[in-house]
Amino acid sequence: MDFQEIIETVGAFVDLAGVAAIVAGAVVATVIAVRGLVGRRSGVYELYRQQLGRAILLGLELLVAADIIRTVAVTPTFESLGVLAVIVLIRTFLSYSLQLEVTGRLPWQGRNLPSPAAPGR
Repeated sequence: MDFQEIIETVGAFVDLAGVAAIVAGAVVATVIAVRGLVGRRSGVYELYRQQLGRAILLGLELLVAADIIRTVAVTPTFESLGVLAVIVLIRTFLSYSLQLEVTGRLPWQGRNLPSPAAPGR
């Protein structure tokens, strides 16, 4: 097995981990939401969205990492780097959007700042 095959295999495993994180997170979030609905707890929808968003964020980060591994280590051409740049740009936009949905603030905003959706606003 040469270097290129090893990197392709590592990239495939990281891709698999990304998809597994999204699927497992969706399943866990759904199970918790169903339990909350059965127990007639309030705020189930918001909790479900937050948990699902976190799973998608983690999966997206792993998928971006896999793309970077394969593109930079295996085929570092200008065309492949351009495609990688577009993929990373799209996934970064999705990550920021999901981060805003999950936490109510952008990633560069401090944790001590009040959330825009906080009571009293």
